[in-house]
Amino acid sequence: MSATVTRLVEIRGLKVAFDGVQVLHGIDLDIAKGEAVGLVGESGCGKSVTWLAALGLLPGKASVAGSVKIQGQEFLGAPRAALEQIRGGRVAMIFQDPSSSLNPVLTIGRQIAEALSIHRGLRGEAAKVEAWRLMDMVGIPDVRRRFDLYPHEFSGGQCQRLMIAMALAGEPDLLIADEPTTALDATIQAQILDLLISLRAETGMATVFISHDLGAVSQVCERVCVMYAGRIVEEGTVAELFADPRHPYTRGLFDAIPSIDGPRQRLIPIAGTVPDPRRLPKGCSFSPRCSRAAEACGQELPPLVSIGRGRRLACCRPVPSAAITAETRCRIAEGMAR
Repeated sequence: MSATVTRLVEIRGLKVAFDGVQVLHGIDLDIAKGEAVGLVGESGCGKSVTWLAALGLLPGKASVAGSVKIQGQEFLGAPRAALEQIRGGRVAMIFQDPSSSLNPVLTIGRQIAEALSIHRGLRGEAAKVEAWRLMDMVGIPDVRRRFDLYPHEFSGGQCQRLMIAMALAGEPDLLIADEPTTALDATIQAQILDLLISLRAETGMATVFISHDLGAVSQVCERVCVMYAGRIVEEGTVAELFADPRHPYTRGLFDAIPSIDGPRQRLIPIAGTVPDPRRLPKGCSFSPRCSRAAEACGQELPPLVSIGRGRRLACCRPVPSAAITAETRCRIAEGMAR
């Protein structure tokens, strides 16, 4: 990120351990005001843990170290009153399963009104009118009647829209969307992605989009960070990284994208699985699965270094620039067009 861009969030050396087992190994990440950043990687790479730790939402057994500054204010270790003012207000988070986040015994209207009361001091008729506006903004029809309905009376896609409405109640500067389309069918996924894009354009809020879906990330985000085994291994703009992935892991993710056109053919999977954090291999954590690994890869942990403006890479033997095949480029383009 350019030094001239105003930073909204600055994360430095963020580490997380559960019962002494390190799962995040020093995350450095900046988010600019109004920017959309994607976090991608396989399950277990640390995408969600990064932001749960940053917002102080991990259980008590978690040990968190480092620095998380939001508009220059240190968040880690801040008093509870300060945390509650920031969470849901300046920073809001939506999750992939809205059914576990909405209270089944309270009406939707009451839940949105509660958020408005806490973060904006609205009550009574003022809270109801604003809740109607938020429900309408996220595409809920007949808001006055449905204000008094319960979560089970809405579809999965509508529940996700309602979670977004609750997140917007505090007028956040940053919205963190943690795989918000995973449990939805393809049509509803597209609608939610379009909604996130339009809301960002309308409100000017920054967005962090956590996903394993590279096509979705390409639609929503301007910049993308690839995570593996609790570390960022590659970072760049969507245009540059999708056109020229340099880390073998990033390249493997692109090679595994299925083609929706053309003849049927086998996918090219990444061999093996994400390593157990209790038994990380020496050196580069990806080296046991990497077709380009050399002896040095199993001995030294490559640092995350700049390889150009806005590009960072942690790899001893990166994929040669522009080595991506025409076939893979076609699959990437298909994903970006979805």
